[in-house]
Amino acid sequence: MLKKLSIVIPAYNEGKTIHFILDKIKDVELIGDIEKELIIVNDCSKDNTVEAVENYMKTNPDLPISFYSHEVNKGKGAALHTGIEKATGDVVIIQDADLEYDPREYNDVLKPFREGVADVVYGSRFMGGNPHRILFFWHTLGNKFLTFLSNMFTNLNLSDMETCYKAFNRELIQGIQLNEKRFGFEPEVTAKIARIDKIRIYEVGISYYGRTYEEGKKIGWRDGFRAIWCILKYNLFR
Repeated sequence: MLKKLSIVIPAYNEGKTIHFILDKIKDVELIGDIEKELIIVNDCSKDNTVEAVENYMKTNPDLPISFYSHEVNKGKGAALHTGIEKATGDVVIIQDADLEYDPREYNDVLKPFREGVADVVYGSRFMGGNPHRILFFWHTLGNKFLTFLSNMFTNLNLSDMETCYKAFNRELIQGIQLNEKRFGFEPEVTAKIARIDKIRIYEVGISYYGRTYEEGKKIGWRDGFRAIWCILKYNLFR
């Protein structure tokens, strides 16, 4: 029986918008009276992210938030490492600090856990009938190529390896040694969970409200090449 969901939020220069995603998380009512635990990790932001989070915590004392900061910028993966380490819930889910993903869909992601059939659940942007913002052809093609390449080595049939919404049994994810400090987290964690004996991985369809680069999207083509290297590194050179 699930009692608590740990929501890990890596944040870098999200001071203008982070209160919006926190409001959405606050408003979500989790099925089965599951508690929420928010873990925000500020990765040495250069804007007012720290002040925005601290002010939010003061004005919303009923929302359980733990706030940590890196003294130097280490990358999204490093922020996730910190957040995962601090988690105490039964399930850990990753939530970006922007507005591209909808926290109202936590219950969809949690369903396989509640039914006792899953150890890991990925929220796929490429399946289901939920809203998806139409943006960049080459970015979408790149995501699908990375998923295809990852699937070749892991022998999984994921449709969206690069998705933000990944949820894990806490003890399982805390037992995995993770190394990638930046956007290599996705292929690394996928390769490593795929090698776990009798692992039960599920996908559920989610919506996607993508941002343009002008709106703050941070991932670029260099991250794509890094992801290819990580797929090869963590599958071939164990």
